[in-house]
Amino acid sequence: MHQTLDLVIQSASNIILGKEQQIRLSLCCLLSGGHLLIEDIPGVGKTTLAHTLAKLMGMEYQRIQFTSDLLPSDIIGATIYNPDQQQFSFHQGAVFNQMILADEINRATPKAQSALLEAMEERQVTVEGQTYPLPQPFFVIATQNPSHQLGTFPLPESQLDRFLMRIELGYPDYDAERELLSGQSRYHLIDTLEVQLPAEKLLKIQQAVNKIHVSSALLDYLQGLINFTRESDEYHTGLSPRAGLALLGAAKAWAYMQQRELVIPEDVQTVLAPVAGHRLRAGQTNSESIVAPLLRNVAIP
Repeated sequence: MHQTLDLVIQSASNIILGKEQQIRLSLCCLLSGGHLLIEDIPGVGKTTLAHTLAKLMGMEYQRIQFTSDLLPSDIIGATIYNPDQQQFSFHQGAVFNQMILADEINRATPKAQSALLEAMEERQVTVEGQTYPLPQPFFVIATQNPSHQLGTFPLPESQLDRFLMRIELGYPDYDAERELLSGQSRYHLIDTLEVQLPAEKLLKIQQAVNKIHVSSALLDYLQGLINFTRESDEYHTGLSPRAGLALLGAAKAWAYMQQRELVIPEDVQTVLAPVAGHRLRAGQTNSESIVAPLLRNVAIP
């Protein structure tokens, strides 16, 4: 299994140049069963990364372009009257796929954004009192433009909390950008990728991730981080119990990717910024700056 993960990272790194850490974090998020939010300015490869992961996973895939006129029924589906059968029938929306790319999610209205809440949390949708289960596995990879740009609607905190991780890509370094400028379009190279991690393998890895050992001392450290966010003046709102579970799940997945059978504090520290950064209300906007007081003030047991 670890060899398969290495192939996924290597293949993705050939498309998204110079961003191996972001690729590893994205894979970690998916292995822990969470949803991923990629936030950055247009043109740095957010959508390309999402397409690349979808192709390497080989799952049923659907892109939803979020716009200001998008309706909730466009996402989850609607009940439509069939005159031939003289009855109403449910027509599934785009969300009924294993992997969803919610492209530029914050360009849609809050009403359209909220259509994903139940799907992301409970892996199901409810329409007119009838509940419909979603395919398994089910992942949402969303891209988001910075909130200061025109035509964006800020994601509410309840929506942000549904994303296990938020990552940023940033500009490529000099060598990566030179290779990008000297070669062909990386987006067209996606079609040449082969499936490396099909759904059945992914489900087995997720089961293995859940079995990663967590010591009592590690839980002490995790609770120390959570309690600091609730008690410190650095933050307006502390981490919730769901955020604590998300942090633990991501740390387990990172430990698995490092071929360890137990979680160590460094695993928690590695995933802390992408897991906690968008959940904590602080004066800074950069995730690394937001969690810096945590790393400085909470001692490892």
